[in-house]
Amino acid sequence: MLETRDLTIRFGGHVAVDHVSCRFEPGTLTSIVGPNGAGKTTYFNLISGQLPASEGRVLLGGEDITALPAPSRTKRGLGRAFQLTQLFPNLTVHENVRLAIQAREAGRGHGALDMWHVWLDRKDWIAEAAQILEQVRLADKAQQHASSLPHGDQRKLEVALLIALDPKVFMFDEPTAGMSVDEVPVVLDLIRALKARKDIVILLVEHKMDVVRELSDRIVVLHNGQLVADGEPASVIASPVVQQAYLGMAAEEAA
Repeated sequence: MLETRDLTIRFGGHVAVDHVSCRFEPGTLTSIVGPNGAGKTTYFNLISGQLPASEGRVLLGGEDITALPAPSRTKRGLGRAFQLTQLFPNLTVHENVRLAIQAREAGRGHGALDMWHVWLDRKDWIAEAAQILEQVRLADKAQQHASSLPHGDQRKLEVALLIALDPKVFMFDEPTAGMSVDEVPVVLDLIRALKARKDIVILLVEHKMDVVRELSDRIVVLHNGQLVADGEPASVIASPVVQQAYLGMAAEEAA
């Protein structure tokens, strides 16, 4: 489904991601871990098109998408949730999700992207948006502006937008960052539900090793931009080189 081949980016003399090659198959959740500055989010940015690669390629379903900008990659099935929420702050919660649904359908050739003039004729889209908000437990806040939501609810809304886009690849960059202890289970339950699907790839950047160990089918470890470990969670977490040099006490506690 998704592959990077020798993916590399340089900022002056600094190599932030260094010839990383990985294949990601449908039906798997892969966690990408490593210390701060390891290149995890930069690797995500290269895959999703926020940054141009210095070398290497990104392939989606066998198609080389390396030269495509981020919006074109989204249309082809790459969905990305960011460390910092990316919402439409002056629209309501329901309008945010409706717009994501409409963008998805426009990308599939099912109508022009005109937010204000199609909704009376598209009650199915309105119902789908309401169903997604039920899923992420935001139905009671559907008519609030996104900017008025607390941080945890904004994170849940961003997951709702990602679900509405229905991508082939779901990319979560620290989805629980800044959330309270009570809010975290909602997002983790959503990711677990997505894991039940066998037709999608899920990529997760996460610092909480208990979350990584519970959710992951596979762990990829980056350090100084290089891929240094790749395998099943138990073997990667138990690896002395990973524990001591790359994950430190977090890995030891998780093991």
